[in-house]
Amino acid sequence: MNQTDRRIFLIKALLREQPKYADMQIPANADEQKKLLRSLFNIRMPEPVSEEFLRVQDEYLQEETARKGITDFTDLTPVQDGIYLWQGDITTLRCDAIVNAANAQLLGCFCPNHGCIDNAIHTFAGVQLRLACAELMKKQGHEEEPGKAKITPAYNLPCDYVFHTVGPIVKACVTKEDEKLLASCYRSCLELAVLSRINSIAFCCISTGEFHFPNDRAAEIAIQTVTEFMAQKQSEMKVIFNVFKDLDYE
Repeated sequence: MNQTDRRIFLIKALLREQPKYADMQIPANADEQKKLLRSLFNIRMPEPVSEEFLRVQDEYLQEETARKGITDFTDLTPVQDGIYLWQGDITTLRCDAIVNAANAQLLGCFCPNHGCIDNAIHTFAGVQLRLACAELMKKQGHEEEPGKAKITPAYNLPCDYVFHTVGPIVKACVTKEDEKLLASCYRSCLELAVLSRINSIAFCCISTGEFHFPNDRAAEIAIQTVTEFMAQKQSEMKVIFNVFKDLDYE
């Protein structure tokens, strides 16, 4: 199969799971096909899938990521010892772990083709990620609390693991509790990284998108929390702060 064959196979398989879309015509244009496939990934519930589907999906997603271009964090220049600043698509970054700004369900974004990082990570990791998150949530028995962190494999992403953390939602103005919870997100991820023997971790901008935390204050909290943690633990972990200019992960 080439990429077009794989894409059509996956679209047809996902459409068969959605009876209400049984009569939908598959677009002839490749870009429109990609949008349709991403939409179908996004709305799919965490349910079992065939080995054939996973094989084709994995081949397709890995090829798509390779075509976008993979960045190895070791090729980046640190801005200070152990700290990196990188503007790019975090789903193409090769390091030990990346951090996902998750929602309380921890199941990813269900809004078709939404531009958030949660949507992008779940899309390009593959359907296995939502299944893994659903299993974690089933065992936990309740929604994820802000400021905590969970770890899953990264499946088809270039990194090895994905950390999932729920940041605070700013309703009107930033409160001291919001700031405390945001710092806890970074600290919880770093603590989990130490426990998991992870040596490099890339943070997205937690809570600054749909959760409305002001960018400048969020950046201050992120840098302060990470630098204090690394100093206290005398850690040699490599931390990458990922900045994506327009928050559009298409």
